[in-house]
Amino acid sequence: MKSREPRPVGERPHSHGARVESREAAPAEGGPGISQSLSSVAQAGAIPVCRGTGRRNPQSRGSGASPWHDALRRLCKNRLAMVSLTVLTVFVMAALLAPWIAPLPFDKTNLRYGAKQPTRTHVLGTDELGRDLFTRILYGARISFAVGILATLVSLTIGVTYGSIAGLVGGRVDHLMMRVVDILYGLPFMFFVIILMVIFGRNILNLFIALGAVQWLTMARIVRGQVLSLKTREFVLSAQAIGASPRRLLTRHVLPNALGPIVVYATLTVPAVMLEEAFLSFLGLGVQPPMASWGSLASEGAAAMEAYPWLILFPGMTMTVTLLSLNFLGDGLRDALDPQISSYR
Repeated sequence: MKSREPRPVGERPHSHGARVESREAAPAEGGPGISQSLSSVAQAGAIPVCRGTGRRNPQSRGSGASPWHDALRRLCKNRLAMVSLTVLTVFVMAALLAPWIAPLPFDKTNLRYGAKQPTRTHVLGTDELGRDLFTRILYGARISFAVGILATLVSLTIGVTYGSIAGLVGGRVDHLMMRVVDILYGLPFMFFVIILMVIFGRNILNLFIALGAVQWLTMARIVRGQVLSLKTREFVLSAQAIGASPRRLLTRHVLPNALGPIVVYATLTVPAVMLEEAFLSFLGLGVQPPMASWGSLASEGAAAMEAYPWLILFPGMTMTVTLLSLNFLGDGLRDALDPQISSYR
């Protein structure tokens, strides 16, 4: 019977008779071995670290970036949304610079010249009163964008306030407020707008208020749903436990985290309001002369479409491109701000 040889210190028995290296050869914690390992992993792109140290690089733009930065990055990858944003920027700048770009005053008439096809002097032709159509489209962009943006702001103000109060208070108050919204949903929107325009007069300010007053219902529902979801989160309950007032809960904790859906719906509300203004122009309740919007220009062109087709063609094309761009941009914002999307598809 063979006697066992004494095992050297640091060795361990192995099932196959092989010897395991001594622990003394392993680098100490925090030693150069760990730094080399981190550096090799960083070179592979797993974690960003500063050279010479094992620390994370604070300037890295990886997973440590803010959600808004990630949303902007996803939006920039959406080519259709970026093209739409470029088109809208060009149209808005043209509307703002209309007094310097327009070749003629928007209300200058020339009855002897009348309606003429596009020429070098009038690149988009003239209407029946001899007014330059290109000039009127530029100035009409001001009215159309103003109607869309200001009416959307009115609907945002009413809808966000109403929905946030209903969601935060809850209970019977929430139930009663939502039943009011359901009743208003049953009324025809355009009929309500027409009643407001007839009662308060046909001017552009009342037009902003009337269009915004019928667009806040969906916004109120969206905000209420977001508030109901967020008010049970840990950070809101913690703020409530330390004595934060309801106003502070809304303005500092709830609404900033619900900003994504609000921005997306606001972007999609602008083209809806512009279409409603165009519909009112066909009824004679839109922008009143001598001012003109794209809707009123299309209404005037539709009346003389058979004799002068360019009067409806160019305003209609401009409005169509703008509405499509707004919808594509809204879709891009919705995809970019969706927290379930980690990378844009």
